[in-house]
Amino acid sequence: MGIGDDCAVLRLPPHHEVLVTTDFSLEGVHFRREWHSAASIGHRCLARGLSDIAAMGGEPRAAFLSLALPGKLPQAWVDGFLRGLLRLAGRFEVGLAGGDTAQSSGGVLADIIVLGSVPKGKAILRSGARPGDRIYVTGALGGSAAVLRKMMARPRRKLEPASFPQHFFPEPRVQLGRFLREKALASAMIDISDGLSTDLAHICEQSGVGAEIQGGAIPKAVMGKPAKQVDPRSALHGGEDYELLFTVPRRKNVPSRIAGVPITWIGRITGGRKILLRDEEGTREFRPQGWEHFK
Repeated sequence: MGIGDDCAVLRLPPHHEVLVTTDFSLEGVHFRREWHSAASIGHRCLARGLSDIAAMGGEPRAAFLSLALPGKLPQAWVDGFLRGLLRLAGRFEVGLAGGDTAQSSGGVLADIIVLGSVPKGKAILRSGARPGDRIYVTGALGGSAAVLRKMMARPRRKLEPASFPQHFFPEPRVQLGRFLREKALASAMIDISDGLSTDLAHICEQSGVGAEIQGGAIPKAVMGKPAKQVDPRSALHGGEDYELLFTVPRRKNVPSRIAGVPITWIGRITGGRKILLRDEEGTREFRPQGWEHFK
């Protein structure tokens, strides 16, 4: 039972555990109405939660949305937000099972809770990486951060979503994460929401390991006309790509593509505690420089 009672009533498959994630989408922090369409904001709001479920190898089941809105916000904007959110929810067969609405004294505030499930004991954690494991990423990195910098440099010019759809309508890698869990390939995994350097540091901290990254191997997003790769900093530290970063034991083979998405080897896990970056400039410590609230 979904919306209509004081609580939703959910049934999970037998022998499964519950996955729960929650994410804020705040006007002025995660989006700006003058830059992003209402549909894009709704899509991105849900995509954040779906990406977390994907990073655990799980299956999304239901979403809950709490929405605080300015009193003078046009109804057409609210309708567009919900269209973007529900269109993505429909693709992944995720029901909007409840939530709350309130009037905001400031901008738009959206909090999404996504519930998922995973077979008992099979969730892919951040703490499973071991020395010798190889490190992989899905897709390409840096595009979302490069788009954001373009918008910040020219705040009065609105970019069309077609210029880089992965920023405006990111694709959660749910099917890919499920494949890695079903095939028992990934020893640890995280989604790249705060940037490669920061999210890799989360895996290393939780697993008690270090890493060596090959800078030249990192797949960089391509954008613009003529098309060219984004700058290295965006690929190394830019967030909101919602790709998956995962580790795999040496004895296991990883396909070059999973669910149609390219898979790229970028380094290995080490027994130390430092994270090193090797590129044409030499070898140096790879410190987290992605997004951090309150920094």
